[in-house]
Amino acid sequence: MRTRPILWTAAAAVVVLLLTGAGVAWSLRGGNHPEPPLAASSPPPSPSASPAPPPPSPGADITGPLDLLLIGVDTRVTIPDWQPHSDAIMLLHVEPGLRSGYLYSLPRDLRVDVPGFGRHKLTEAMSNGAKVPGTDKPDTTKGYELLARTISAYTGIKKFDAGAVLTFGGLSKLTDALGGVTLTIDRKVTSIHKRPDGTNRTLVPGGGDYTGPQATYLPGTRTLVGWQAIDYARQRYGLPNGDYDRQRHQRQLVRALLARATGAGLATDPAQLQQVITALGDSVLLSGDRTPLEYAYALRDLTPEALTLVDLPGRSVFSNGGYIGEQLDPEARAFLKAVAADRPAPYLAQHPKLINK
Repeated sequence: MRTRPILWTAAAAVVVLLLTGAGVAWSLRGGNHPEPPLAASSPPPSPSASPAPPPPSPGADITGPLDLLLIGVDTRVTIPDWQPHSDAIMLLHVEPGLRSGYLYSLPRDLRVDVPGFGRHKLTEAMSNGAKVPGTDKPDTTKGYELLARTISAYTGIKKFDAGAVLTFGGLSKLTDALGGVTLTIDRKVTSIHKRPDGTNRTLVPGGGDYTGPQATYLPGTRTLVGWQAIDYARQRYGLPNGDYDRQRHQRQLVRALLARATGAGLATDPAQLQQVITALGDSVLLSGDRTPLEYAYALRDLTPEALTLVDLPGRSVFSNGGYIGEQLDPEARAFLKAVAADRPAPYLAQHPKLINK
C-alpha cells in the first residue's frame, strides 16, 4: 500500500488521519534553520541593506475551505480473495480560515449509485474498485478512488483535498504509539470480536457468530489501549441505534486521538513523532494534491475543541422483505448540501439536534 517514502507517508497519516497539522507542524515553525553560506565570489552585504524577508512557509497559501476523507478498512487479510471494505467512512469539512471544522459519517450500508457498477451499499464501492482482473490481490488505491468518486457524486462535494485509508491494525498501532486514548464512554458496549484479554473470540463453525468471554466497555471516562479503542469503535450489535451509534463512537475516537496527539507534544517533539511514524509503517494510504507538510502547516490551528461532531440520522431500507441497506433522512441530506455550499454552521444553527453533545 505504501506509495511514498515512509517519512512522507506517516507524517501525512498524522495530518489527514488525525485531521490536524499539529503532529508535524514543528518542522515548519521557526526553529533553528542556519543560513546557507555565501558563495566565495559574493561581496559582503552592505550594512545599510535590509535582510530579505523569509519565504512563506509551505502551505501558507492554503486558506480553505477543505474537505478531507477518512476511511477505515477491514482487509480480512487471512481470507483468500477478500476485497477491502470501507467499514468506517468519515468526512471533515474545514471552514475558511482553517480554525474550525465539522466531522461527520456516512453509513457503510448507505444505498448509493456506484459509477460503473449500479446501485450498491457504499462499502462495496471500495471493494469493487479494488478488484484487479486476473489476480486476487486488491488495489486499495483504486478502491479509494472509486469510493471517493461515489461519495462526491452522492454528497455534491466536488473534490476531496486529501484522504487517508487506514486498516484496523494501523489504527490500533497509532493509538498505542500515542500511549493509549482517553474516551468518555456513553453506554455499555459488549464486544462480539474480542475476549477481555484482547484475543479473538472463536468463530462458530459455519460462521455468523462467536463464542467465548466478551470484552465489555462500561460507561465512564476510561483510557484504552489500541486494541480496546478499535474494538470499542467497531461494535454495533446490541446498541440502540446500531451502526449510527457505532459511527458516533468512531467520531469520538478520532477527536480523542487528536487530543492525545496534541497533549503528547508531537508539535514540538520530533523524536516522539518518529515513534508514531515507525508504528504506522505500511498501514496507511494517502491521497492529496498538496504535500502533507503543506496541510500540516495549514491546519496547525485546528484543535480538537474546534471540531463539531455531527450525527446524520437515517433508516433501514428493505426490498421484498429483505434488508438492502440504509438511507439518510431529509434533514441529513440537507446537511450534506449545506457542506457542499460551505454553509454547515448556519444549517446546524437551525438544526442543533444533529450536533453530538
